[in-house]
Amino acid sequence: MPNYRRARVPGATYFFTVNLRDRSSDLLVREIDLLRATVRATKARHPFHIDAWVVLPEHMHCLWTLPAGDADFALRWQVIKFAFAKRLPLTETRTATLKARGERGIWQRRYWEHLIRDDADYQHHFDYIHFNPKKHGHVDQLRDWPYSSFHRAVRDGIYLIDWCGCLLESRDE
Repeated sequence: MPNYRRARVPGATYFFTVNLRDRSSDLLVREIDLLRATVRATKARHPFHIDAWVVLPEHMHCLWTLPAGDADFALRWQVIKFAFAKRLPLTETRTATLKARGERGIWQRRYWEHLIRDDADYQHHFDYIHFNPKKHGHVDQLRDWPYSSFHRAVRDGIYLIDWCGCLLESRDE
């Protein structure tokens, strides 16, 4: 089994990508209220700041800043994934290994995390998160995707309502 090395820096900001096991599913947007409630409950017990978040049908990206002295993002993801899955009916197919471990077949076991290095890195990931619904062809206008902190960024004056991330579009291709 691989030995994954994770950068753990207390109080840091991290970018995450978290995927469903079934990449053809729309579970995350279909159960958006449950996902939001699960994140709220997790934040209440294990505080963190949500800098940016986008939920797509089968994956999500987010930027979190952890409290000073705290680097345990893994616990937060464990709680979110477990609590979300626990509240769903058992309808997914599970392998014998998943059954033996008592695990659901909803989430990919791992997730991608990236320690934000500086302001430019932060801005790149912040923009990447908000551009994602357009990148994946879910909307033509980012304002039309309801499951994104893009709307908060517009209210806060970070983006104009018609921001499109055109620089990202050409750089990420």
